[in-house]
Amino acid sequence: MRSMGGGEINVSAYDTAWVALVHDLNGGDAPQFPAAVDWIVRNQLPDGSWGDAAMFLVHDGIIRTLARLCCRIDVLEHARRSVRQGIPREVLHTAPTSLLYSIEGMVDLDWNRLLKLRCPDGSFLSSPAATAYALQQTGDQKCLKYIEGIVTKFNGGVPCVYPVDTFEHLWAVDRLNRLGISRYFTSEIRQCMDYAYRHRSERGFGYTWDIPVKDIDDTAMGFRLLRSHGYDVSPDVFRNFEKDGEFFCFVGQSSQSITAFYNTYRATQLAFPGDEVLGRAERYCSDFLRERRAAGKLYDKWIIAKDLPGEVGYALDFPWKASLPRVETRMYREQYGGSDDVWIGKVLYSFFCNGTFLKAAKADFTNFQRLSRLEWHGLKRWYDRNNLQEHGVTLQSALRAYFLAAANIFEPNRAAERLGWARTAVLAEAVASHLRSSASADSVREWLVSKLTSDSCDKQPREAKNSAENRLLYALDELIDHLALGSASDSLREAWKQWLMSWPGKGSEVSREGDTALFLVRTVEICAGRHGSTTDQKMSIQKYSQLEQITSNSHT
Repeated sequence: MRSMGGGEINVSAYDTAWVALVHDLNGGDAPQFPAAVDWIVRNQLPDGSWGDAAMFLVHDGIIRTLARLCCRIDVLEHARRSVRQGIPREVLHTAPTSLLYSIEGMVDLDWNRLLKLRCPDGSFLSSPAATAYALQQTGDQKCLKYIEGIVTKFNGGVPCVYPVDTFEHLWAVDRLNRLGISRYFTSEIRQCMDYAYRHRSERGFGYTWDIPVKDIDDTAMGFRLLRSHGYDVSPDVFRNFEKDGEFFCFVGQSSQSITAFYNTYRATQLAFPGDEVLGRAERYCSDFLRERRAAGKLYDKWIIAKDLPGEVGYALDFPWKASLPRVETRMYREQYGGSDDVWIGKVLYSFFCNGTFLKAAKADFTNFQRLSRLEWHGLKRWYDRNNLQEHGVTLQSALRAYFLAAANIFEPNRAAERLGWARTAVLAEAVASHLRSSASADSVREWLVSKLTSDSCDKQPREAKNSAENRLLYALDELIDHLALGSASDSLREAWKQWLMSWPGKGSEVSREGDTALFLVRTVEICAGRHGSTTDQKMSIQKYSQLEQITSNSHT
């Protein structure tokens, strides 16, 4: 991850064949790139074809093999469809479009005009096949330099697209996040995000930073990751992919892509108030994906994934704001295809995702399962010792509280926050249940508030457990002492007092979910050490006010 450079991607027999077809530019009969010819010879399969030995696909092998045999056929359906469906040949020669990626399938081209549309590295949209064809036809030195560089880098063979630096930086971070192991790569992820932020554009992202044709897939991934990592990015970039009430992946596309709109839908989940374009994109992508799911057509033109319908279905059924991170990780582990994933461009080739990531995620998940079992047994003993069942809290409810805490805060070094959340949620339910059943709920609440000061709690005799209220106060006092030390204890007591004082009163129909959610957020912050003394908390209240408002908003 620290040395990605232009990205690592598997060699394509199809593109290597086009490079091998380039004759000596000085007029001889020998190949200009003998290393490419050598790669073709060394990588022929036992049946005489070329293709992916690990995944046999007839059309893949035929296309690669025909390219090797130098048959001049137009196999590039994307190029033909794009010309038919709205990109005139004149546009091909005047503005960068995705057609430049497939010019090896076209004839009667005006090379004087096309050469002006090259990328800064001399390639045509980073396509070795297209660039090799241009080199055949023109002998252009910039095209030559590009091909020479990648032939050397990949030891004779070439991939079907290079570089893919932006794509690889973004997707590597996304995979680490979704597999739940990103905390082991914090510095590397920061480097990737800094790289993406430096190379962002008002027109969006492409698979490499300087490619002139941007797409909504890379743009959505870049926007979502940058915003979720705290970078200031504008959603206006999505306006570049909107026309007449619809969104598209890139100009001149022949059909819509499931994965492109799946990633765009994920990006829209991070909308801020006022992000109108994200609201429109969310509605469009949601309708599109739901329609495809209902029709059983959740397959994509770019990748063959292990369980794309499962990924899309989870995103639709459990939006980001309602998803539990560890549950999402567990689901994604089953959906993740690792080295079995392939991307269909002009040919099929193995996706870059390293199986090592998946192995690390499995090991991490196993370790967390062991840790969570130990924590749950400890929580259960605490539940039994304080006889919380007496106060209306079932063991199932306690297990649910721990599950919610562990599904959101799963890092081993955050046990204090996780257990602080779970125990506070359980005890808050016990207090709420007691108040609801008490004939004098208001007086009991006021009594608990009056006792929640350091002095009064110190004076409370630990053996005075002759009433339900005293037993609850004892459990509360013990929990606060267990979760926090020093000034943090004062912050916890203040949080409990505020929660109790917000009690709506007996018989009220007002929902408590927002107040309790805010209370749990404050508890987690205090257990994590991010809330200092009561004085410090008051000084930084504006810093947390927006987060707390969002947390307590029942519509969020």
